[in-house]
Amino acid sequence: MPSAAANRLVIALAQIPAIVGDIAGNRDRLRKARAEAAGFGADIVMAPELYLSGYPPEDLVLKPAFQEACRAAVEELARDTADGGPAALVGLPWVEDGRLYNAMALLDRGRIEAVRFKVDLPNYGVFDEKRVFAPGPAPGPIVFRGVRVGVPICEDIWGPDPVECILETGGEILLVPNASPYERDKLAIRQNVAVSRVVESGLPLIYLNMVGGQDELVFDGGSFALNADRSLGAQLPAFRPMVAKTVWERSGKSWACVEGPRAVVEEGDEADYAACVLGLREYVDDNRFPGVVLGLSGGVDSALCAAMAVDALGAERVQAVMLPYRFTSNESLADAAGCAKALGIRYDIVPIAEPVEDVSHALTRLFAGKPRDITEENIQSRARGLILMAISNKTGAMVVTTGNKSEMSVGYATLYGDMNGGFNPIKDLYKMEVFRLSALRNRWKPAGALGPDGEVIPENIIVKPPSAELRENQKDEDSLPPYPVLDGILHGLVEKEMRIADIIAEGYDPATVRKVERLLYLAEYKRRQSAPGVKVGPKNFGRDRRYPIVNRFRDLGLPAQKPDPSLAPAKSIGTSERFEE
Repeated sequence: MPSAAANRLVIALAQIPAIVGDIAGNRDRLRKARAEAAGFGADIVMAPELYLSGYPPEDLVLKPAFQEACRAAVEELARDTADGGPAALVGLPWVEDGRLYNAMALLDRGRIEAVRFKVDLPNYGVFDEKRVFAPGPAPGPIVFRGVRVGVPICEDIWGPDPVECILETGGEILLVPNASPYERDKLAIRQNVAVSRVVESGLPLIYLNMVGGQDELVFDGGSFALNADRSLGAQLPAFRPMVAKTVWERSGKSWACVEGPRAVVEEGDEADYAACVLGLREYVDDNRFPGVVLGLSGGVDSALCAAMAVDALGAERVQAVMLPYRFTSNESLADAAGCAKALGIRYDIVPIAEPVEDVSHALTRLFAGKPRDITEENIQSRARGLILMAISNKTGAMVVTTGNKSEMSVGYATLYGDMNGGFNPIKDLYKMEVFRLSALRNRWKPAGALGPDGEVIPENIIVKPPSAELRENQKDEDSLPPYPVLDGILHGLVEKEMRIADIIAEGYDPATVRKVERLLYLAEYKRRQSAPGVKVGPKNFGRDRRYPIVNRFRDLGLPAQKPDPSLAPAKSIGTSERFEE
C-alpha cells in the first residue's frame, strides 16, 4: 500500500534542450534542472525521450563507445540521487542482452531503480528507429513512492496497446516522455492522441516534449498534463525551455493535477515563424558559429531570413551584403538598405560586375557563336555565392541560404550560387507563406526574439513583384506560374502526393500541372545538394521526402485505377499458400 506521503506528488517537467552527442553537456543540463526542481520540492524530475544521447542519434547510437558513455552518464546521475533530492526519469539508449533499446531509466536513492523500453518504434516521415533499436516488451508500471507509474515512450501512446497493458497491470499515472518534432498544427494532434489514451484508460497523463533544434528538426516543447476527466491540468509554453512544477493529489483511487503552468501556445503562422527562429538559433549556436552572413537582395526571401536571423541571434551577429550587378534596380538597392537599417545590422555593398565580366571574358572563346542564356545568369548567382563564402571563410560566420520551398521544388535556384550556405530557415516555406510571415513579423515577434519591434521588412519588399534580377526587367512569372497557382499545385504534388488528374480536377490548367511535376522531379539532384533547413510542414525536403534522382516516372494524368479482380490471387494480400508434399 502506498504511504500517506504518496497521496501527493510534485512532478517537475524538464522541458529542456539536448544536443546529439553532447552526453556530458546533456547530463549537466539535467543536473541543473534537477537542482531547480529540488528548489520547489519536487519528488521527481522528468526528462525527455533519449535525453542523454540527444534525439535523433541516428547511426551514432550504434557505436559501442557512444552507448557506454550514455550508460556512464546515467550512472553518475543515479549516484547524485543519493543526496535525498528528487528522483529522475531520464531517456537514453540502453544495451541489454546484446540488444539496443530506446529506454527510460528511473534514478532514485543513489541507484537505477527501474528501466522501461519503447515498444512501438516509428519508421515513417522523419523517424527511422527500427533501423537502430529493438522493440521492447509490453511495459508494466514502475512503483515510485508507492505509486504505480506507467512510462509509455512517445510513439507508445499513438496506439492503444502499451497503455492498455499499463492499465491492466495497475498503472495509476502515465508519464510520457517525447522527442516530437515540430510540424504545423502538431500540438493539436498530440493532444487528441493523448485524450484518446486518457479516455480509454481513465488514467491522467503527462506529455513531456523536448525543446530545441537538431539539424532540420525543431522540438517545440508545448508539454502538457491531462486529468482523467480530460481537463487540462497544465500547459507549458512552446519553443522555450523551462523546468515546470506540477502538483498531483490523489482523491480516492484517482490522481489529478492541482497546480501547474497555463501558458498560451503559438499557433499557425506564429508557430511557423517561431520554429524557424529557434531552428536557426540552435543550428548556429550548437555548431559554434560566431554569427551569420547573408546576401540581402531587396527581395522578400532574404529580408525574411534577415529578420529571422536577428530574432534568433541579435543584430550584432548578423551581417548583410548587397551584391549588385547591372540588372539590380535602384528600388532593390533602396529596399535592401531600408531593411538592414530597420533591423540594425551591418550592411555592406560589394558590386559583382568585375568578377562576372572576368568569368564571362575567360569563357569568350568557348562560348563563341552561342547566344546569351541562363548560363550568364548563373554566373552572376555564382559570383555572389563565391563572395559570401569568402566572407564566411574569413570571418567564421555561417552563410544563411535564402531560397523558399517553391523555388527549391522546381529548381528555380542556382547550385553553387544562391544555394550556397550552411542552413536555410525558410527551406520548408512556400513563397506565399514567405509573404504571410513577412507581414506577420512587421506586427508581431515571438517571445524571446532579439530583434526590434515594429516594421522590419519594408512594405515595398512585400508588395512588389518578385524578381531574381538576372536580366533586364526579369520577373519570376516569366519562368514560373503565378505563385498562388504554383504553390497550390506543389501542395498537391508534394504535401499530399496527389494524382495529376485530381489536381487538374481542382481547377488547375493541365499543361501547367504537368510542367510543374516535370520540374519537381528534375530538380531532385539540386535538392540533394542543398543546405538543411527547418522542417515546418508534413513533407520537408529532407527526412520526410526521399525520392530518387534518376527517375523516369511521370503521372499520365489518368483517374484512379482499380486492380482487375479477375487477375487477383485467391489468397488475401500478405499470405502464402502452405507447401504440401
